[in-house]
Amino acid sequence: MGIHDGHRERLRKRFLTQGLSGFEPVNVLELLLFFSHKRCDTNEIAHRLLDRFGSFSGVLDAPYEMLCQVEGVGPISACLIKLVAGCANYYANDKVKIDESINSTGLAGKYLVPRFIGSRNEEVYLLLLDDKHKVLRCTKLFEGTVNMVPILVRKVVGEVVAVNATAVILAHNHPGGLAIPSYEDKMATRKLAATLNDLNVRLIDHIVVADGDYVSMRDSGMLEGVN
Repeated sequence: MGIHDGHRERLRKRFLTQGLSGFEPVNVLELLLFFSHKRCDTNEIAHRLLDRFGSFSGVLDAPYEMLCQVEGVGPISACLIKLVAGCANYYANDKVKIDESINSTGLAGKYLVPRFIGSRNEEVYLLLLDDKHKVLRCTKLFEGTVNMVPILVRKVVGEVVAVNATAVILAHNHPGGLAIPSYEDKMATRKLAATLNDLNVRLIDHIVVADGDYVSMRDSGMLEGVN
């Protein structure tokens, strides 16, 4: 038995019996790195990762290339970390599949907010609904800053026509910012709503997400008189 084997086994058993409750971030990373480092002391590597990226979530959100630059990580461990981050996002989205109608802001937030977990860039999602407000499709329209309103309108209209949606909810995030719609957000939303109204499609809401929090433009009175 190697010098670290006893510690590894204790940490594994603790996880299997207690879950991650009570674990420090360094221990969670240490445990994760067991799977890519068979022998060495992963505690030291975990500390380096936290020192570099500031927090457990910061480590998972870090770009692959930057993870590889940390001493002791390497491409396999970096890939494993990004896989865990991706699985967390996939799991969260899978858990919130909703068969009932999206007939409240709470349900819309529950469905859409997990889409932005771990996102470092601005993303725009479109939730397409039928006449009973059941989900037809949820699609990512953009990733990265989009300032061209005509492009946004064209993309939304294309998605609406593709599935014969009669109502939509738009959502985008402010990475590292606040869930407060900007002036540009409001103007773009109004232009989009006007175009959709001509197609007899209702823009129900535009939700702005930041750090797990969100603001509904409709609930905030920003869509009054739109439709």
